[in-house]
Amino acid sequence: MKLPKTIRRLCPYCKKHTQHKVMQSKKRAKGSAHPLTVGSKSRTRKRGQWRGYGNLGKYSKPPKPKMSGKKQSKKTDLRYECTVCKKKHIQKKGIRAKRVEFK
Repeated sequence: MKLPKTIRRLCPYCKKHTQHKVMQSKKRAKGSAHPLTVGSKSRTRKRGQWRGYGNLGKYSKPPKPKMSGKKQSKKTDLRYECTVCKKKHIQKKGIRAKRVEFK
């Protein structure tokens, strides 16, 4: 996928359309920094991402069907840097592409 090095888009900090420099960064998971700290465990439990206490555990549920096959590509993680205020912001959702090339 070919992308331009600069693009005009809305800057959420300046609140107007300005030139942005486009760069790509590595995709990171939600809790990739310190996933097992006490605080992060309790926060994810509150969000409902982990199962609760008592008899609601992993082994009291029927097994889920597994997804077969592997994804062909990862989603892009693009960052945009405003040339006016020099603040960076990320794209809302990625597009699947094997390779991203800036022209």
